[in-house]
Amino acid sequence: MLRFFLHRVAMAIPTVIIVSITVFGLIRLIPGNPAELLLGDMADDRQIAQLETELGLDKSLPRQFLIWSENALSGDLGRSIINDEPVLPLVAARFVISGEIVLIAVVLAAILAVPAGIIAAWRQNSVTDLALVGTATLLLSIPTFWLGLLLLLLFGLELGWLPVLGYVSLRDNLTEGLIYIILPVATLVMHEMGVLLRMSRASTLEVLRLDYITHARAKGLSEMAVLWRHAFKNAFGPTWTMIGLILGNLLGGIAVIETVFSIPGLGRLMVDSIFQRDYPVIQGCLLFVALSYVVVNLIIDLFYPLFDPRVTAQ
Repeated sequence: MLRFFLHRVAMAIPTVIIVSITVFGLIRLIPGNPAELLLGDMADDRQIAQLETELGLDKSLPRQFLIWSENALSGDLGRSIINDEPVLPLVAARFVISGEIVLIAVVLAAILAVPAGIIAAWRQNSVTDLALVGTATLLLSIPTFWLGLLLLLLFGLELGWLPVLGYVSLRDNLTEGLIYIILPVATLVMHEMGVLLRMSRASTLEVLRLDYITHARAKGLSEMAVLWRHAFKNAFGPTWTMIGLILGNLLGGIAVIETVFSIPGLGRLMVDSIFQRDYPVIQGCLLFVALSYVVVNLIIDLFYPLFDPRVTAQ
């Protein structure tokens, strides 16, 4: 198991290095000069050059990258150009907000979609199967921002059951915090259920055609025993991988949902920082997103042998 863990960690290190270089390079491709943005249109060239020197923007790109990398390894992601706050605590606080919503949504989506996909595969071509697949296709076809707006209109404005705007941290007030995240979580759950249901169904159909399933049925086992004791473990592997991909994607792509529901999460911070040309904050946000994606997929790899008996931790 230790060898398996060290091998997966070693494979993740080059990914982190490549991601860091890519993040740094993409930030420099954003049009505009942070110094000019901070000083305004009335600033002269001398003032702009002086501020660029203070911000370290006058150095060559390789030198800027080395300085940023050294500081990042020591936990210093710099300070925000706009409000002069340390980037690491700012990004970490926003990341926690996004992480809470994404994690709850993915767990609920998996709990609902995986059994539904197995049932759809078991009842292939039946009314149940067609209804579940049709529902999954419909949920996948609806953009998340539009679905979120529909839920806001229905449960927030028309019925008045849930708040339309605002956010309360779960750590400050659990009950009120849950009320405020019901709509964004429901939006993500409904969309991701479509992906997971289809994947679970496809994986289960493939497993149900294997010989050992026929053998299990020939021994007189009930269909429930065949499904949950024999088919589920082998069918859950690809779905487990998809859960990891969805979790990573949502951590980086939740900006739309956070904008719709006015949630002060990481995605919202990144969008605001892009408009303000706040290089350190943008780099910190992208680095957090990339590292979270790598870490999530590393965890998925490490737990894969527990869910798929065909994979050994060697």
